[in-house]
Amino acid sequence: MGGLGPGVGGFEILVIGLVALLVVGPKDLPVLMRRVGQMVSKARAMANEFRSSFDEMARQSELDDLRKEVEALRSGQGMYNLGADAEAAFKDIRDDLNKPTDALPPPPPMPEFPDPATEPATLAQAEPVLEPVSAQPAPVETPRKPRRAKTADGELAPTVRKTRAKAQPAEAGETPVRKRSPRKTAS
Repeated sequence: MGGLGPGVGGFEILVIGLVALLVVGPKDLPVLMRRVGQMVSKARAMANEFRSSFDEMARQSELDDLRKEVEALRSGQGMYNLGADAEAAFKDIRDDLNKPTDALPPPPPMPEFPDPATEPATLAQAEPVLEPVSAQPAPVETPRKPRRAKTADGELAPTVRKTRAKAQPAEAGETPVRKRSPRKTAS
């Protein structure tokens, strides 16, 4: 089964296309195909809309059934008697839950530990040996200074330091001249 649907195969589509070509003509065939495509797309859209509304009605019907079941459970309708055996089992469980706590069995006895006065040798063997802790703190490693470069003959190269250029002192007897910004005058 191929083609558009049941009963319409590839050969039938070819025959329909040839008849449409002869009846309509090659000039108007693209316009006809476009209109047929538009009608098919409208039919599919309507079928999808129908299917979605049908699914929505089915969901609504299921929800209504569930609501009725929940309401019946709340009101106690539809409850069945389980029988005397189930009632007896529930009664035993209820009695066990409501039983006072002093009726519980006593806890198991605690294990006894040896007395240090009567068995000193046993305790001496069982005690762990502790080493004394020194009061001195652990040594802390200090970061090293970077090494200076060596010259070709193996001597240390001089260290180059960046310094600010200092203002040159004025000649003896001269006072240094400062540049001042112009003052604003009150007007």
